[in-house]
Amino acid sequence: MDGNAAAVRLAEGASLREAFDTADPAAWTALDAGTRVLTQAPGAYVWGSLWEQTDSGQLLVKVLGRERRLLPRGVRLTESQLALGLCHRDGRVRQSALERVGEHPELLPLVVVRCADWVPQVRDRARERLTELLDAAGAARLIPLILRVGRRGRGDFAADLATTVLSPAPREILDPLCRHTDRAVRRYAHRLVIAGRLLSPAELARAAARDDDTVVQDLCADAALAAVVAEGPRDDVLEPLLAARNPRARAAGVTALRRAGMPERAAGFLGDRAGRVRACARYVVRQYGGDPAAWYRERCAGAEVSPGVVSGLAECGERGDAGMLWALTSHPVAAVRARAVAGLRSLDVSDVARFRALLDDPDPGVVREATAALLPSARSLDAEWLLGRLAAERARAVRVSAFRLLHEHSGLVRLRAAVALIDDPDDNLRHAARQAVQRWHPTADVPVGAVEVGELLDRGRELFSDYVLKRRKWEAGLRA
Repeated sequence: MDGNAAAVRLAEGASLREAFDTADPAAWTALDAGTRVLTQAPGAYVWGSLWEQTDSGQLLVKVLGRERRLLPRGVRLTESQLALGLCHRDGRVRQSALERVGEHPELLPLVVVRCADWVPQVRDRARERLTELLDAAGAARLIPLILRVGRRGRGDFAADLATTVLSPAPREILDPLCRHTDRAVRRYAHRLVIAGRLLSPAELARAAARDDDTVVQDLCADAALAAVVAEGPRDDVLEPLLAARNPRARAAGVTALRRAGMPERAAGFLGDRAGRVRACARYVVRQYGGDPAAWYRERCAGAEVSPGVVSGLAECGERGDAGMLWALTSHPVAAVRARAVAGLRSLDVSDVARFRALLDDPDPGVVREATAALLPSARSLDAEWLLGRLAAERARAVRVSAFRLLHEHSGLVRLRAAVALIDDPDDNLRHAARQAVQRWHPTADVPVGAVEVGELLDRGRELFSDYVLKRRKWEAGLRA
């Protein structure tokens, strides 16, 4: 939002809606800043000195060098004129404008902005005016701006006042706020409706399952589960949570199964795609004497195994389960193979030769996991073999893997790998390689005066200033 342009349009006589998007809270704060800049510009002023009259009995405005009538003395001001006054750089003008804001209720957003004003007299008067003018409907309409201003220093008054006004408000006023596109507004509104007990446990469960904001999910799920604790298990609460797309709501529903005495349903979530849900399911199953590890082993040994089951075995299994996970690294489903490799890493299994073989897997996810498992042992891998995998005809996942592993080497090997990719067509690889060249310094294992170092640095000459290039060569025992 261009606040300067909006201020100029208002000064030229445009209405608020013609000058900017009045539904956008950021537009009001931008107008405030833009008007202040405009009135501070050399040779430009709006409202001049406080209520100063010209010979003709009128105040004049000079915008960008053009003189225009703005404030006829003794007549009703337009909304545009008063908006400029509420944002004027002179605090006395802002304070005077507040006295006339009742003539134009559509300027209440600027009263909210002035409640955080840096001038105490303006701030206090704005707070008095807002207290006089704000009702529940107005607070609901202005809450996006109020919350935005509330993040400023001295900005908490308007938010506190809105809470006082909206707390006893009927549900029909708060319901639209619970569906607002601004997540800060949805969080605020859900806190109010939960505190006022305006939503039933079933509605809270549906809100937790529907909303994409994690804070709202937690607020609603916790409130719904509190009702389950107080009133006992309810299908209209559990079912929406258990069927939710977001893991937080599903996890809350699974946890509630413990109090509901339904461990068999919790067992159905042991292989969930989300680790949070799997952990909750294991907790419930264990509370009723079940053995999640045995459940995972049975399914990993079967024909139909899901990625979540593989991860679950790694999360609660033992090193003795590594054999089962190694077998799954050749599974036809790529996600299962990737989870198996990740599981082996989480069990702290170290088998460099077998992990190295997985670097040629056709799935990038498997290659990434195998690379992560090899990073601690990267220096034991053959550097020439890895350098060969940087070739342009190789798959991107393979090239990224080789570069990551070579970067774990020191000295000359790291420099060779980085220089090999400084002109690579892949943007990310090229950027990483260039950064590696710029950060390279010779280590103790680099032969002093090695000619190859000078040749490699010269290939990356464009990445250094002349001074830095000379410095690098001098560090390597070379003459520039």
